[in-house]
Amino acid sequence: MKMNKDFLEIYRESSLFERREQVQPHMSYAHEKERHRVIKEGRIDLLDSALQIPPDGTAGILSKDALRNQKNMLIAAITMFTRSAMDGGLPEELAYAMSDSYILMGEECSTVEEIDRLYNHAFREFTYAVARKGNRHYRAAIDSAIHYIAIHLHEKITLEMVADAVGMSPCHLSRVFRQETGISMVDFVQQERIEAAKHMLIYSDATLSAISQYLYFSTQSYFIRIFKKHVGMTPGQYRQSYRENGEW
Repeated sequence: MKMNKDFLEIYRESSLFERREQVQPHMSYAHEKERHRVIKEGRIDLLDSALQIPPDGTAGILSKDALRNQKNMLIAAITMFTRSAMDGGLPEELAYAMSDSYILMGEECSTVEEIDRLYNHAFREFTYAVARKGNRHYRAAIDSAIHYIAIHLHEKITLEMVADAVGMSPCHLSRVFRQETGISMVDFVQQERIEAAKHMLIYSDATLSAISQYLYFSTQSYFIRIFKKHVGMTPGQYRQSYRENGEW
C-alpha cells in the first residue's frame, strides 16, 4: 500500500509540475457547472451558447492513448450529465438507461471526432429529456406511483398494483393521478412504454418483437399500432429515420 501511495503522490506532483511548466491549467469547475446548470434546468435555449464557450483550461489525462483518453473523458462527462439530469427531475431509471447507452456507444467509437460528436449529442439529449420530463413537482404519492411505473415497464401494471404500492385506494389514486399529471394512469403507462421503446430502437439492435415483448405489449402488431399513434410513424420507420439522419 505504501508503494502505491508513493506512486500516486509522485504522479500527482509530476502532473502538476508539467501543467505549471506548460502553462496549462486544468479546466475549471465553473466551466463544468455551467453545463450542469443547462441540463439541470432543461435550458434548451442555452444549448448552443454553452457548447460554444471556449474551455478555460485543458482536459485531464486519463490514459496515454489519445482515443482511450477521450473515451474515459466521455464516461466522466456522461456521469456528470446523468447526475445533472436527475437533479433536474429526470427519473433515475431513464437517466441511467441513457447513461449506459452513451457509454456503450462511446466504446464503439473509433476516432476522437466520433466521440466529440457523441458528447455533443448526449449533452443535447439530456437537456431535452429534462425539459420534457424533469422539473415536475408532484405530491409524494404520485412521485412514488411514477417511480413504481418506471421500474415495472417490462411487467404487467394495473391501477390496483400501483395503488397498493403507494398505499392509496385505486379510486383515489386514479383521481389524484389525473389531477397531477393531466392524463389517466393507463395513458401514462402507455406513454412511458413508448418512450422506452424509442430509446431501445435508437440505442440497441433489438427486434420489434423483442421490444414489444420486453415492454409488455400484448402483440407486436399492437405495439406498432400504438407506437404510430404516439410518434406518427412505425417503430421501423423511426429507427430508420434516426439512422439516415446521421443521429446516434
